[in-house]
Amino acid sequence: MFQIIRRQEMAQGTIIRFDINAPKIAKKVKAGQFVIVRVNETGERIPLTVADKDEFAGIITIIFQVVGKTTALMRSLKEGDMIRDVVGPLGRPAEAEKIGTVIMVGGGTGVAILHHVAKAFKESGNYVIGIMGARDRDMLILENEMDHICDELVVTTDDGSYGQLGFVTDPLGKYLEERYDIKLVYAIGPIVMMKNVVKLTKKHNIKTMVSLNPIMIDGTGMCGGCRVRVSNETRFCCVDGPDFDGFEVDFDELINRNSLYLKEEKDSLLFSIR
Repeated sequence: MFQIIRRQEMAQGTIIRFDINAPKIAKKVKAGQFVIVRVNETGERIPLTVADKDEFAGIITIIFQVVGKTTALMRSLKEGDMIRDVVGPLGRPAEAEKIGTVIMVGGGTGVAILHHVAKAFKESGNYVIGIMGARDRDMLILENEMDHICDELVVTTDDGSYGQLGFVTDPLGKYLEERYDIKLVYAIGPIVMMKNVVKLTKKHNIKTMVSLNPIMIDGTGMCGGCRVRVSNETRFCCVDGPDFDGFEVDFDELINRNSLYLKEEKDSLLFSIR
């Protein structure tokens, strides 16, 4: 059993942050890795990337958006409540080596993952440029935390209610045109966003890593549910990823696979709140 030490509602209650007492995981987890969470004995297993950790306090942070039955159930939990299972760390950590100037691009709840990875790149001695975007101002998360980590930070909103009007690819394109010292672009967010980031970086031949979020069940490579097409080969995101070379990812197949159960996910959410 894992206790919720701190609970915070973000983005008008649609995005929730939990700080969870998990000392063994906090000691070992690295940026980019995830955990599998099961709320209770009969609950489903869901993967959530660790957004931060406090190794000395034994706490990990997870941030999730309410999209289905399980995340709706998690939103109902309070500080002091217990989560049945938190398994991890799983997946391969981000390769945050010192390489020079890196651009970290995050959209929506992807910023939660980006935050931990950006911190790792900064701690390795890189010059970190952050670009984060959201639909509107109310959906922005972790801006202060990202501003503290990054040497430069650009915020965009689709409707222009905060920061720059437009998408994350707008300032990214400008940086790629104006700077010649960029060694890596790391992107995490909606699949379409990552696909468009890769289209842009390909033109400049800038190495681009993406953190993928396919359907996942067991998280240990046994079920095959998280398979993705990379370099025309089938890879399992849970054990081979979640980070992959963006130039080699079949984003169209990933979009199709992730949309298979959208109706069932919405139905389960509606049923859970009746």
